[in-house]
Amino acid sequence: MPTPDITSYEISSSILIYISVHHGNTEKIARVIANVLDAKLTKPQELNINAASEYDLIGFGSGIYMGRHHKDLLNAIDKLPHQKNKKAFIFSTSGAGEKDIDKNHKLIKSKLAEKGFTVIGEFSCKGFNTFGPLKLIGGTNKGMPNEQDLKKAENFAKFLKNA
Repeated sequence: MPTPDITSYEISSSILIYISVHHGNTEKIARVIANVLDAKLTKPQELNINAASEYDLIGFGSGIYMGRHHKDLLNAIDKLPHQKNKKAFIFSTSGAGEKDIDKNHKLIKSKLAEKGFTVIGEFSCKGFNTFGPLKLIGGTNKGMPNEQDLKKAENFAKFLKNA
């Protein structure tokens, strides 16, 4: 029996570039998504900019700070070379969660489009928030992301896997 030509099989690979600073909210989401996609996890400062094009699907995520993703993630995108036919997805955690996804993801979507990415999905959920004066009252969204949020992230990743 002849040996199959392995070059005819498309090898799909994924990487998630994320930063989770204060409470690990975004890291919880990133780990769930990475598990489903069998993806590599990396921080923006650890990313090999030139190796990014080796991946079929790239996820970009962080907490939301003043209506946008973390500056280190946005700076990493600025350094990426222009991509061709590259799929991307965006994820975030914030005090507002999904209800502000359009506003909170607007800048990063624009940056990704400028770099030639096609955004195939977006995910956002609430995260424990102790920003500014919220710290004085113990924060908001305690216990979030919760099990329900993690299940939604898992379902989102399953959608991405089939996109």
